[in-house]
Formats: sequence, C-alpha cells, structure tokens
Amino acid sequence: MTPEAFDRACRALPAVTMVVQWGDANVYKVGGKVFALGAPDGGCSLKVTDIAFEALTESGRARQAPYFARAKWVRFDDLAAVDEGEMADWLTTAHALVVAKLTGKQRAELGLG
Repeated sequence: MTPEAFDRACRALPAVTMVVQWGDANVYKVGGKVFALGAPDGGCSLKVTDIAFEALTESGRARQAPYFARAKWVRFDDLAAVDEGEMADWLTTAHALVVAKLTGKQRAELGLG
C-alpha cells in the first residue's frame, strides 16, 4: 500500500479528520480520538482488536506500536509490504473500535448513529 492510498482509505471513513502532529506524522482521528497514524518513514500504526494484536505481533507481520502498545496498537514498519485491501479492512476496524468508545452524544453529533 502506498502512503497516498493509506491516506485515501483513512479519509474515506466517516467523520475523519487528519492533522499533522508528533513531528511529521499524519494523525487520523474520529471524534477527536486517534485511530491511525501515517509515519513519514513509510510505516503506519493503528488500533486493532485484541486478537489481531496477538496474531500480528506474534507472527512478526507487525510489532507493538511505540507508546500505544498498551492500548492494542500495532506498527507496520513498511506500508508498501501490506496488501491494500487488508489494510483498508484494518483501518475500518480501527475506526469502528474508536467510534465505539465515543459517547452516544458524540456519535450523534458526528452522524455516526
């Protein structure tokens, strides 16, 4: 997956905003909460389910994301080595995991029912 495709996949999700933060990272948020990061070095980090966290880190496909591992985030060091469709699915899940933690009022304000 290219960084441009990663950006498009993140921005295609509902109510997403992107800011450049923490150096030059593209930080994707929903309701002010981060669900994915595009790193300037060609890697990315995102929130995953507990099962995906174990599977991805134990298999070596990804590693625990620095500063975010306790919240079940993984880091892919080489975005180009990740299948675009697979990453799009993980981004959809990351977005949904963060949306689920928003209050009902926040979801309604964002049109996320």
